[in-house]
Amino acid sequence: QAQLVESGGGSVQVGGSLRLSCVASGRIWDRHGMTWVRQAPGTDREFVAGISFSGTTNYADSVKGRFTISRDTMKTTEITVNLQMNSLKPEDTAVYYCAAKDTYRYPDYVARKSDEYDFWGQGTQVTVSS
Repeated sequence: QAQLVESGGGSVQVGGSLRLSCVASGRIWDRHGMTWVRQAPGTDREFVAGISFSGTTNYADSVKGRFTISRDTMKTTEITVNLQMNSLKPEDTAVYYCAAKDTYRYPDYVARKSDEYDFWGQGTQVTVSS
């Protein structure tokens, strides 16, 4: 059974750093693009960063230069997707979700819309205080 499990969230002061991790297991992931999406209270889910199965990355303008997404393939049925977040701001406060999309025909494609994803994690809270 496909499963995405996030970890690494927490509370940090402005300017601090956090590293989120998502472990995807339970199926073959080598043709899936992986994405981090966040949702602040009262808002819609927002694309943060994504990485295609070929390694192409894509970032929201609001996090460019501060966040870095990476992907480690332990085996085809288990991968880890990390999101290194530096220079955090109060507006980065949200629940961060890991999501996956099967993009087998498009190795460089990074999905940006929430309705595109096939699998979701349960989310991890990030709180940035001033």
